[in-house]
Amino acid sequence: MKAIRILLACIRKADQQFDLFHNGDKVVIGVSGGKDSIALTYCLNLYRKFSHINITIQPVTLDLGFDNFDATPIKEFMESIGLSLIVHDSKEVYPILKANTKNHLHLPCSICSRMKKAAINKVANEIGFNKVAFAHHADDAIETLIMNEIYGKRIATFSPMMHLENANIDFIRPFIYVFEKDIKRLIKEENLPVFGSHCPADKRTTREDIKNILSDLYHRYDGAQESFLNMLENYEHEDLWGKEIYLQINQDGLTLKPVINKDDAISLYNIRHQVFTKGQNISYEDEFVVEEEKEATSFLLCLNKKPVGAIRYRLVNNECKIERFAILEEYQHKGYGFATIKFFAEYLYKRFNPTPIVLNSQYHLLEFYKKAGFIPAGEPFIEAGIKHIRMIYKSL
Repeated sequence: MKAIRILLACIRKADQQFDLFHNGDKVVIGVSGGKDSIALTYCLNLYRKFSHINITIQPVTLDLGFDNFDATPIKEFMESIGLSLIVHDSKEVYPILKANTKNHLHLPCSICSRMKKAAINKVANEIGFNKVAFAHHADDAIETLIMNEIYGKRIATFSPMMHLENANIDFIRPFIYVFEKDIKRLIKEENLPVFGSHCPADKRTTREDIKNILSDLYHRYDGAQESFLNMLENYEHEDLWGKEIYLQINQDGLTLKPVINKDDAISLYNIRHQVFTKGQNISYEDEFVVEEEKEATSFLLCLNKKPVGAIRYRLVNNECKIERFAILEEYQHKGYGFATIKFFAEYLYKRFNPTPIVLNSQYHLLEFYKKAGFIPAGEPFIEAGIKHIRMIYKSL
């Protein structure tokens, strides 16, 4: 099968799986001139025709200030397939990258990536486009997974589709199911031009090392590449230790369990509903603030694995803020709350120090929190109709 058919089928699959394109969308395509972005532009130009989706596409190249940058060849290619090219002046990027280069190593890729995304989002907003597409492909996703595991201590990769609130842009990756080998085939079969990178760090990055390691792995183990990709969406069979984590508060069966699945979430919201909404007449709107729920890391307080309370923290304005500490009425006044807040505050202190650990205490609990190591900071105030006071934790 010709590569173009494979890539178009992959775009359709990504579109159907992640709801990438809608009629009326205006999509900026980030074009570096490399094989991936050239292939993406070429394919999306065809995809919008054969799929009968009414979308507008606009290729954009960023002039990052690298030496010998010349967008003329890219512009000429875009014109040959019926598209115009916007070249955006982002020359401020290269000096910033050089200033942040440490120990004579290559330019910092993470800073460059963030700045490029911000610059192209700005272009999209200026011309009234609602989506930005980058040519990150399946191999990029797998490499990012491995890099996050090695350097970030987390199991994560980038998203095929995400909404960027600050920019009010949908950021999409239509090549998420496309393997690099098929992009190379497309370039050869369709005789597409590829323009070399001007980045001084090209081919000298950690990602390049991971790419070479994975390439060797794929040659050794047949089917490994496809298995890695399938793993990224196989949520039904995800089985990590997080489901079994119970942080031991004491040896009498009192633990904190991270909220990571739907059963945990149901228990969490039921407890908060019982304690705050029903017990203290706090409105649903004040108790369940959607944006805060997205930012928060929540835990269930469990007694012998049974959920009896809830607590969470958020990293807000360079502080770690403890919130929504609740214990079901029948488990109050048994010492569980005091043991929990002492453990949780110290746990966060050790994890995030020197970030301040703070909370807004209901005023009648002032002495309770003082005994647990918190000190008042500021004057009392009203929140959700209840008198509160801000407190800061001082490790005991």
